[in-house]
Parts: sequence; C-alpha cells; structure tokens
Amino acid sequence: MEKYRFHNHRLYHCLADRAFTMSGEDHHLRHLIRTNNRLTDFSAMGGGLFFDYSRQRIDAVTLALLFELADAAAVTDQFADMADGKKVNVTENRAALHMAARSFSEVPISVDGRNIKADLKSVRAQIGRFCESVHRGEITGGTDQAFRHVVVVGIGGSYLGTEFVAGALEAFADRGISLEFLSNVDIHNFGCIWSRIVPEQTLWIIISKSYTTAETMANEELIRRRMDAEGLNPSKHLVTVTSKGSPGDQDDGRGLAAFHMFDFIGGRYSVTSAVGGVPLGLYLGPERFERFLKGAEEMDKHAMEAAPTQNLPLLAALLAVWNTSFLGYSQTAIIPYASPLSKLVPHVQQLNMESNGKSVDAGGRMLDEPAGTVIFGEPGTNAQHSFFQLAHQGKAFPIDFIGVLNPQYQMNEGRFKGVGHQQELWANMLAQATALALGHESENPAKFFSGNRPSSVIVLENLEPEDVGRLLAFYEARTIYEAFIWGINPFDQFGVELGKETAGTIRSEMAAHNDNPDHDLKAVDPINRKYLQMLFSGKLSR
Repeated sequence: MEKYRFHNHRLYHCLADRAFTMSGEDHHLRHLIRTNNRLTDFSAMGGGLFFDYSRQRIDAVTLALLFELADAAAVTDQFADMADGKKVNVTENRAALHMAARSFSEVPISVDGRNIKADLKSVRAQIGRFCESVHRGEITGGTDQAFRHVVVVGIGGSYLGTEFVAGALEAFADRGISLEFLSNVDIHNFGCIWSRIVPEQTLWIIISKSYTTAETMANEELIRRRMDAEGLNPSKHLVTVTSKGSPGDQDDGRGLAAFHMFDFIGGRYSVTSAVGGVPLGLYLGPERFERFLKGAEEMDKHAMEAAPTQNLPLLAALLAVWNTSFLGYSQTAIIPYASPLSKLVPHVQQLNMESNGKSVDAGGRMLDEPAGTVIFGEPGTNAQHSFFQLAHQGKAFPIDFIGVLNPQYQMNEGRFKGVGHQQELWANMLAQATALALGHESENPAKFFSGNRPSSVIVLENLEPEDVGRLLAFYEARTIYEAFIWGINPFDQFGVELGKETAGTIRSEMAAHNDNPDHDLKAVDPINRKYLQMLFSGKLSR
C-alpha cells in the first residue's frame, strides 16, 4: 500500500523503485558528488539566494521523476491560485494571502468582493505613522516618558517569526528600544521581563486575532494589574494587533491604538503583517521593516515565476518529499552558520510542522501515513559539539546548512591558524557537509563513518533586512509547495485546537477548586486528578 495519496500512482511507484536503486553502493554520495558538473547540475540561484543540493541523494533520473510529480500535482497552478486570492484553505473556506502583506504592486486582489490590498496598505501606513510618532517622542507613556522597552505579548505565530527577524537584524536596531517577548503563561517569563523593564517606559503590544487566546489574555490581565499597582494607566502603555471587530478592537480607551490583522493570513505566516510590523517597525524603524518586506516580495516573485528547474522553494520542497516519503528520513535539521539566525529554527519548526503535520489530505481523506517531518537545529559550530555525533554515526537526517558570505560586523579578525573567524566558520560548514556525504572508512568500528548522509547548502550574500526577508519567504514557499505535493492543506491547524479544548476542561476544574477547596475534581480523569492534587498542595506524592 502506498504511504501517501500522491496525485499519480505510477509516479509514486517509479519513485519508490528509484529510492531502492539509490540505496545501492554505486549511488553512494561519495560517487555522486564526483560526477562531472555535479554542482552545476544540482544547484540554482534566484530570489537573492544560492541553493546547492549536490550532496542530496539524487541523480538526474530521480530529479526528472520529482519534476513529474510536481507537474502531476499542479503545484505551480495551486501556488498561483493562492497568490490570486482563491480560497485554498479549504477546511476553513479562507484565502491564504500572506504574500499580499509584503506586495508593493498596485494590482488588486479581491476576496469576497473586496480589494484586500487596500486594507493591507492602509494598515502598513498606520504602522509607519505610529512608529515614527513613537521615535519622535510624540507618543509617550502615562508619565510622558519616551518608550524604551517594547514587549510583544502573544504566543505561537504571534511572536516566533518576529523573534527570528528581530534577532537576525539586531545589528540594525538603533532606535534605543529593547524588544522582549512575553509568549508564555509561565510566571518565570513574565517575572524575568518585568525585572528588566522600566514600567513607565514600556509599551506592551497585545497580539491575538480573536482576542480570546487564553495565554495572551491571562498575560494582559496581569500586565494591567501590575501597571495599576505602579500607579500607571495601562491604556497609555498598550496597543493591540487583532482582527476587526474583536474584543481587542474597541475604541473605548483600552489602549493607544489598534492595528488590524486578517483571517486570510495565518499566524505562522503573519510576520510580514501587522503582527511583525508593529514591533519590528518600533525596533528597527519602518524603513528597515519595509526593506525586509521587499526582500520577502523578491522571493515571492521568484517562487511564482521561476521555472521549476530553477525554483529554489520548489526544489527544496521536492527534496523534502523525496527524503521523507521515499528515503524514509523522519527528521530534518537546519544549521545556520551565522549566530544572528539562531531563532530561525524555532520559527520554521512552527511554520512547517504546524502546516504539514497532517493525517488527512485536503479532501478530508485519511493518509496511510501522516505527512510532515520533525524540524530541529542549532547554529553552527555549536551544533557540531552538540548532536553531530548522531548526525555522523547515529540515525541519519537531512540537513540544511546556511552560510552568509559577508558578516554584519566588519572588523579586523586577525588570524588563527592562518584564517580569520569568518573563514574558520565556513571551513567548518563545508567540512561537515563533505564529511556527512563521504564518510570515512576505518578498521576501528568506533571510527567508521558510513557517509551517504544528505545535505543542502543555502548561501546569502549578506544579512541585511532584504536578505532576512528572502530567507523567511523561501521557507514559507517551501513549506507550501511541500503541502501541495503531498496533497494536504498547510493553512489549518486543528491539532492545536484540540489541546486548547482539553486545557479548558482542566482549567474549569482548577477554577472550581479555587472557589471551593472541597471541590472533588471528578470531571478530570484519575491521572490528571492526581496531578491537580499535587499542584494544589505544592508537594510531591504518589
């Protein structure tokens, strides 16, 4: 039985047969990478990135079959439908127009008879005006002190992408504003942030589309209580990013401003919308945020217009499907050899795993095996001293190595063992990709390395705002192309909703106990009842 309901049964079986062939010794990467023109034939450049997949376990025959698979799935047509505003999120009957949020084209996009480009442009202009007013000191806190701390209050897609971009562009943050992320109801998160800020100089950005997210609403309530205790008016220190008409979109003096987000942009795709625009506009300045948007727009155009053989996100998606569905790898690592990209992995974890971790296809039919891959990673060279023992000798997993040619900080690095720091970093990245592919034979079994472990290398010329936008959009488009190849919907996340519903039952029992310590907790199962008893007593017990 085939593992996935691919669009073409013949192609599935051809690729399955090809995977068996590629497992032979004569197709080991040590042989493949030494063939003529290997890098030329298995690399591409576009959208401001260079993508080298010469160390992936493929050959020309395999690649041709993968392109056939993409054609059979009509992935480029589906991508175009998404960009045009068709309701590709079929389970929720919504469009998926995150790319429109960073489009500077005047071409309208209509959803339910309304030009949503006009709405997005209006919000972007509102963000620019607000950020400039804060930077000029025209908008201040309740004691007329300028804002020096900004805290993003939101969870999941309401902060992960923004945190990645903020970390990647910290070198450009010259507005005298610190940026913090209150994402969790863990009181350690709040307490740590509260200890670092000056309340009189702090602006809180509450981000929730529905304005009902339990963690975010709990944190807003705590913020308001603490500000009141400090003698400060919370409404002078708070803005909201929410959907039009939500409880957070009330013109009743709750905050300084409300910025709209839209149901056609999912949380994990929302960093180029007001979700990222407000905090990043304050942290970096609106002009740098716009440069970031334009970099993302450049990659969007590439993803839509490039021929399949040169389309970087599509190539990466085909390789991901090949590695997962046919070669049997269940994990994928992302290793950026640039410390500013340290928060890329948590963002892509949510982006990809929440999008493509599905057990049904877009038509609601059960898959014979769930789709998706586990994403993890750490910056290099830290990763080499963490989990690369497993990478080289344990269970194999494909890796994306990311290199930056020109670091953000230019200085006299000196030389150690004849090279500078940037060169040493690249020596390590190239060595790891080479060693994983080739392996190493030894008569000592403990020092034997099988090799044949696939990887790709993604290269950025710089780490300017545009480059970070390109990288963000690359991983978004790659995720979506993967889903279209698998035939799943990458825009819903009902698995997340189940956990929220279950938490609601447990929360209700906690609240009942808080009102009446004699409440019997019978609404929860015996295992969870025991945990609640331990929580209320503050003591371990069996």
